[in-house]
Amino acid sequence: METQNLYEVALTCLPGVGPLLTRQLVSYCGSAQAVFETPPGKLQKIPGVGPTLLKNIAAGSKTALLQAEEKLKMAAAHDVQLLFYTSSKFPNRLKTLPDAPTLLYYRGNADLNHHRIISMVGTRQITTYGQTVTERIVDELKPYNAMIVSGLAYGVDVVAHRAALQAGLPTIGVMATGPETVYPAVHRKYAERMLTQGGLLTENTFGTRPDAPRFPARNRIIAGMSDCTIVVEAALKSGTLITANIAHSYDKEVMAVPGNITSPVSEGTNYLIKSLKAAAYTSVQDLVELLNWDLQDEAKARKQHAAFDLSEYTADEIKVLQVLQQSREEQMDNLSWKAQVPVSLLASVLLGLEFKGMVKAMPGKRFAILS
Repeated sequence: METQNLYEVALTCLPGVGPLLTRQLVSYCGSAQAVFETPPGKLQKIPGVGPTLLKNIAAGSKTALLQAEEKLKMAAAHDVQLLFYTSSKFPNRLKTLPDAPTLLYYRGNADLNHHRIISMVGTRQITTYGQTVTERIVDELKPYNAMIVSGLAYGVDVVAHRAALQAGLPTIGVMATGPETVYPAVHRKYAERMLTQGGLLTENTFGTRPDAPRFPARNRIIAGMSDCTIVVEAALKSGTLITANIAHSYDKEVMAVPGNITSPVSEGTNYLIKSLKAAAYTSVQDLVELLNWDLQDEAKARKQHAAFDLSEYTADEIKVLQVLQQSREEQMDNLSWKAQVPVSLLASVLLGLEFKGMVKAMPGKRFAILS
């Protein structure tokens, strides 16, 4: 077991030490391990540390380390990564939020600091309109290679996850349970696919049941780890609106899909738009303009064009690079017709670009440009 991780997990097991105090202690002491090794005289000089906490640290250190050891064993058995907030794998978008968790349990293969992350939330009583719109939004996000985050619940959540899996986009399910429990169990088949095309994330330790208070807490992670939260359908009084309000309080972008004024599950989205708490989503262009993705892409393209010395590449290599600059990645057959390079020749062109460090080969005969 890695000593550093052991002390990080143990710090979260100490009674009376919440997220804010955890950050305070690590900030002053230098590391989680140093918190346990710092003399009481020095600890009490840290703002927020009083006699009760000193007693808790002194009396609870041994127990906390034993609990942490047990959690690390469970994590290894279930292929779970324990991400302390100082880890490079911890979602950076969460780190700056005042009520962010300090320890996350993660199963999966996606980068939680993906370039573009969109949260999608909504009612469990999804309508045909809601399903169609959810699938359309995800499909429209394909060219932007966005990661889709939701809560694995019935309705909008699972439709968004399923659409992302079908579109080949990474998707993260944020859970209100422990990392080994998929709730609802009927979504296990999607959850298992997500482990190889995204992942499952929770702040709750092993054995945690899906109790009601866990869901609003889960929602703040959904809102906090993305660039924008899109509300598809929601009743006026619902957990979905709580998520939207949380995102709004974090100064995150919120979008809502306008709906039929006679539909109860459109009352919430229409209210968000009317009260200016959300921008209206009518097409992906609305999102692109809100988040300035078009300007980012233009700047990136200019940078890449400037970096290319065209004399170093053949005419066919340039055609392939130009296509990949637009789409980021392509399946080999699509790349062939888009670049107008015969398949018989394309393999050697791609191999040459791989040697030059410009593209990488991916499963399923897909190729991506390296930024």
